[in-house]
Amino acid sequence: MILFHWLSRLPFSWLYALSDVLYVLLLHIIRYRRRVVIDNLQAAFPEKTPDEIKRLARGFYHNLTDLIVETIKLPSLTAQVLLHRVRFKNPTLISSRIAAGEPVIILASHQSNWEWLPASAQLNGITADSVYKQLSSPFFETLMREIRATHGVNPVPMHKLMRDVAVRRNVPRAIALVADQIPSAPEVAYWLPFLNHETAFYPGPEKLARSLKVPVFYVEMVRVRRGYYDVTLYQLAEPPYNDLPDEAILTSYRDHLERSIQANPSDWLWSHKRWKHQREEYLGRGRQKSV
Repeated sequence: MILFHWLSRLPFSWLYALSDVLYVLLLHIIRYRRRVVIDNLQAAFPEKTPDEIKRLARGFYHNLTDLIVETIKLPSLTAQVLLHRVRFKNPTLISSRIAAGEPVIILASHQSNWEWLPASAQLNGITADSVYKQLSSPFFETLMREIRATHGVNPVPMHKLMRDVAVRRNVPRAIALVADQIPSAPEVAYWLPFLNHETAFYPGPEKLARSLKVPVFYVEMVRVRRGYYDVTLYQLAEPPYNDLPDEAILTSYRDHLERSIQANPSDWLWSHKRWKHQREEYLGRGRQKSV
């Protein structure tokens, strides 16, 4: 833990030098999930040439290693520095709701530096519960909870979310979920066309929004240059949801996410096996939804 605290205090120039070393190590020596990255990019962008795919892959590894060092740096970033580096274009779209005593849901993605999003949202008047998957390593779980709590963010493990929501149902805040992860139970997922694939999405965010009867927003994060980001909020849905089709909220999220990825493809997390599940494997099992 002491090592990470020490690294966090290094200047950005040193940390980005470390990122450049990690880039070479992951891409060329360890070849971290290189086949997965290339296969995913080829499947998502069949119109691109092999050279274009390799260029996108290199951009992804640069983004990944910058994400690592920027995440380590987060606990030592002052409010002034973080506000300068992460610029929210329209924070009042949500902060005004929270100030009026209304909870909301924010659907994020593994785009750009998602680890800086909750803390920077908090500084923009968007009180945030950051929902995350608990890590198996006790050491890294403790470390990441400490990092994610920067500037007053409340990290909530995903397996405790429903209990937390029940206790704090009417507390005005943003419940922030990274909604582009692979569902642990594909047989009950929503299956939507996404980047040329039938893709399983967690039904949880949609069910949570309908249960709480709260508005849902999409957050788009765009890398302007190294260590600097622009953030734009979009409203996806507003209650009442009585006449809204079951999958409408996630379909709207899918549409915004796909546009974000197509505009800045290297900044998405291509190393995860987003399409390891095939819808055909789950036909007739559970309660699948599809569009």
